Amino acid sequence: MAVFTSAEPLAFTKTARIKKIQTVSLLLLFIAGIINFLDRGSLSIANQAIRGDLGLSATEFGVLLSAFSLSYGISQLPSGLLLDRFGPRIVLGGGLLFWSAMQALAGSVNSFSHFIMLRIGLGIGKAPFMPSGVKVINDWFPAKARGLPMGIFNSSTTFGQAFAPPILVVLMLAFGWRMMFLIIGGAGVAIALCWYAWYRNRERFPLTAEEQSYLDSGAAPVTKTRLSFKEWGSLFKRRTVWGMILGFSGVNYTGWLYLSWLPGYLQAERGLSLANTGWVAAIPFLFGSIGMLVNGTVADRLAKKGYSLIASRKALICFGLVCSAACTLLVVQSTSTAMAVAFISLALFFVHFAGTSAWGLVQVMAPSRMVASVSSIQNFGSFICASFAPVVTGWVVDTTHSFNLALVVCSCVTFAGALSYFFIVKDPIEQPVTA
Repeated sequence: MAVFTSAEPLAFTKTARIKKIQTVSLLLLFIAGIINFLDRGSLSIANQAIRGDLGLSATEFGVLLSAFSLSYGISQLPSGLLLDRFGPRIVLGGGLLFWSAMQALAGSVNSFSHFIMLRIGLGIGKAPFMPSGVKVINDWFPAKARGLPMGIFNSSTTFGQAFAPPILVVLMLAFGWRMMFLIIGGAGVAIALCWYAWYRNRERFPLTAEEQSYLDSGAAPVTKTRLSFKEWGSLFKRRTVWGMILGFSGVNYTGWLYLSWLPGYLQAERGLSLANTGWVAAIPFLFGSIGMLVNGTVADRLAKKGYSLIASRKALICFGLVCSAACTLLVVQSTSTAMAVAFISLALFFVHFAGTSAWGLVQVMAPSRMVASVSSIQNFGSFICASFAPVVTGWVVDTTHSFNLALVVCSCVTFAGALSYFFIVKDPIEQPVTA
């Protein structure tokens, strides 16, 4: 199948109409990604204030973080199937609206149990975001030109993480943590309305023969046949799917640990003030964004030179994960705040470098009609693993009064992810077994 090879040249005959769709879609995804991670980072930034107001221990705070990631992970399963059946316009638009409402309502919480319910709702609403982005890029960009768009889309998450600390600290110091939640929830509602108004699913968009040829170059043509539940279920029988779940767990565990606990680490372990934490915490996430963009550029160049799309992306994933694991271990050995921040920055650079190719691997491993489902299944399994990062870290901090053991565990999980991609992810998913 053409989707799994890279022999034919890419026909760059992009029409003005396709260029506009690509630009608008990618811009809206990028803005939504920043808001997505402003939402996620808000709880970590308000860590000390929320714990003080609600009387929470570090372990209970870790449970709040894990409540989101568990509901987010579990909700990946139906979101992928819904995306492949109904498209990103309705599914992502509805998800954006719902998660923004949950975020805004979090400003009114007055109990631990109330907060848990809203965090679960937040996870459900955010579930379609990453699979939607993968599907949009798969639908509106040709196979050999998806690396950079994937890097740009993926980098929105770390740009959001980078901008979150200074922006959220300013909002919290000016208005309090409760109003901070309400403001960023309102921003999400605005983007949800823009997405529904301006985005169109490819299956419902009339394409000319030239446009169809451009989008299908280097890949199997997109079919309008909806994915059946039986076909979706058969994906769980695939060794490659399980290898991608286990491998991506190394990416998400690392990313979620730093997203959840970096501000707390800088304050508790390195003695930074809240105001200084906001700016210092931005540095590692900016490095993560750079890693994504670098990966997208490298992946596209390798594709244009004729390297196998599957082999090149696997190599980039394994390289990034091994380097990230090594850098996280070096954080433990750091003797100064500057050294620790430098190694955390490199750890996030390499883990997001790997993660961008991991999303790209889905697009070349799976037929187009199954891309969202495979993406969501990968994200589901990996987030079940990643859900342990916040609560394990909180327990370690309560027990040992240090982050060191939690960082060692993180490094081991990241390295295990590299081994999974190398040894388990082998064969492309040409067609699910339905018999």
